[in-house]
Amino acid sequence: MGTLGMRCTEIARGYVTGTMPVDNRTRQPMGILHGGASLAFAETLAGLGSVAIANEGEIQVGMQVSGYHVSSTVVGDTVRGVATILHKGRSTHVWNVDIFSTQSGKLICTCRVINSIIKQR
Repeated sequence: MGTLGMRCTEIARGYVTGTMPVDNRTRQPMGILHGGASLAFAETLAGLGSVAIANEGEIQVGMQVSGYHVSSTVVGDTVRGVATILHKGRSTHVWNVDIFSTQSGKLICTCRVINSIIKQR
């Protein structure tokens, strides 16, 4: 999280928010937010959410992340991610994560994250 400047700003049962700067760490060569940074941000928020709702003796591991990059934003902006639980099963958690520009309010990326819930060893 620290490497890309990610910060968790709110965490509750089934809901997580955070921010990530668009800067030299998270931009691609054209000066816009890198899609891979968006996916890493989404997976991080969903992972934190699964940790918060996992039962005693369980841990989460990422299983799948997919995203749709619907808009772009430039260096100097900060993006805000909102993760909400869609399904809390015994062995999987499914999360929706929407990432918005804080400057324009536009939706930048929407992601689906699936976490596997396993017994802690």
